[in-house]
Amino acid sequence: MEKITINDTFIKLGQAMKLAGLVDSGLDAKIEIQEGNVKVNGEVSLQRGKKLYDGDTFSFHGKEVAVTSNVR
Repeated sequence: MEKITINDTFIKLGQAMKLAGLVDSGLDAKIEIQEGNVKVNGEVSLQRGKKLYDGDTFSFHGKEVAVTSNVR
């Protein structure tokens, strides 16, 4: 499982996908999310702006990514 570290309390799903290198642009993320190709914590998410917090995971095309935060 990959990990991304954020310097805030949350990150939006589309931004997290870009940060993890799973998509090239916000538009690509939007399309993949709207088509139901992304899962957050094991459930399909259709919200590009879904907030991900420390400990959340998301997956896309077999790659799973965990979100960790530097903010405590």
